[in-house]
Amino acid sequence: MTTTNDILVIEDDEIMREALAEWLEAAGYVVRKAADGSAGLAAVRSAAPALVVTDIHMPGTSGAVVIAELQRHHPDIPVIAISGLFQFGRGLDADSAVALGAARALAKPFTRRELLQAVTVADLAARKRAEYLTRQVFESASDGVAVIGRDYRYQRVNPVYERNWGMPAERIVGMHVADLSGTDVFERTLKPNLDRCLAGEHVTFAEWFTTELGRFYLSVSYSPLRLDSERLEAVLVISRDLTEHVLASEALREAQAALARVNRVTTLGVLAASIAHEVNQPLTAMVASAGSCARWLAARPPELEKAQRSLERIARDGKRASEVIDRIRALVMRQPPRRDLVDVKETILDVIALTRDQMRRNDIALEKTLAEGLPPVWGDRVQLQQVVLNLIVNAVEAMSASGDRPRQLVIGASEAEGGVCIEVRDSGPGIAPEIADKLFEPFCTSKPQGIGMGLSISRSIVEAHGGRLWAASNPPHGALFQLSLPTGEREP
Repeated sequence: MTTTNDILVIEDDEIMREALAEWLEAAGYVVRKAADGSAGLAAVRSAAPALVVTDIHMPGTSGAVVIAELQRHHPDIPVIAISGLFQFGRGLDADSAVALGAARALAKPFTRRELLQAVTVADLAARKRAEYLTRQVFESASDGVAVIGRDYRYQRVNPVYERNWGMPAERIVGMHVADLSGTDVFERTLKPNLDRCLAGEHVTFAEWFTTELGRFYLSVSYSPLRLDSERLEAVLVISRDLTEHVLASEALREAQAALARVNRVTTLGVLAASIAHEVNQPLTAMVASAGSCARWLAARPPELEKAQRSLERIARDGKRASEVIDRIRALVMRQPPRRDLVDVKETILDVIALTRDQMRRNDIALEKTLAEGLPPVWGDRVQLQQVVLNLIVNAVEAMSASGDRPRQLVIGASEAEGGVCIEVRDSGPGIAPEIADKLFEPFCTSKPQGIGMGLSISRSIVEAHGGRLWAASNPPHGALFQLSLPTGEREP
């Protein structure tokens, strides 16, 4: 770190080096000494001083090299160049030393007063340069920058505040923060965070703010400012307007959700016959049970016990039909994502129930290798059903065009390290080499009528659940899709 009164003296002549140190220490400066340029640069790298006094003409690493290195790596450190050869025109002269980057050049011999005067001038020049750079950064920053005092009033603001609030900086300076933000925002959000910062804490937060100028999403940081004492005097405020970015992100999420719903509906269109079959089965059973119940009641004497059993079957089949409809409605409706503990095996079995008739019509043999006692995962049950549904439908469609080769679908689930692994294997034609690298990219499809969004959406869903989805070949024929999901010991 740099101290405000730390001076580094680089001088190869020991007598001169000690004299310079004595003069500067008597004036109240902290002095470090180096016997040559290399040692001086090492001292700078160890702890940057506030000012450097260096002889120009030294054996080895000269003062000119020192100045050049400081200009390259520490341009904020002022340098006073000294030499006994300036006045004789030998080597680097005083004007050249200044041109190289020295703040002042002194020809030996010089007096103590001349040295201290040069130090003062160099220090003032460095301060002015630092103030200029600070002002440039403050004024040209694209973010809103302000200094707020302990009384919650603006002490300084940059032009961004002028543009945002439509008033000159001179008018904003002196205003209370609540005068700009509104009392509600000040008391609810700004004051508590300002108080934390005034207690010495660096504070960052981001949220929506509603003011008389509109609604904005701002990222704000508060940093403690200790000006000329150890007492915390003010707060440096940097605010960035992220409204457009957040609105665009929200619009993108809504578009992705809408696209996911379209994909679900498209997939369910393919499954229409299976859905009709699943709903028709319990309805047919209910009609048959109702007929049986009517016959038992019409008997003389009525067979009440048998009629009751028929009514129980009607109630059971009605519940079964309702569950099928509920599963379909959940897949189609616009529902917000949920985070629940999901039973992986039960989720897979629900999807198999929806697709079983389609497998039957395409002569596909189903093999289930679902392990018992799988740990639950945190996630959205409907979204995870959509992923499994996409993978099964893709496998069924791939095998439906595979000719006379046996059609076998294997759906498995097992416990893996830190989670659960689900796999869907088929005996179809496999993954075409030309699309293998972009299989999960949007609009990549090998189906004549496909839109190429199913796998892209599926991977997005899986990754949002903290998992992975990938594909591989399934020798000798077919494809293998695997997805891993973290277990639900705790909510992510």
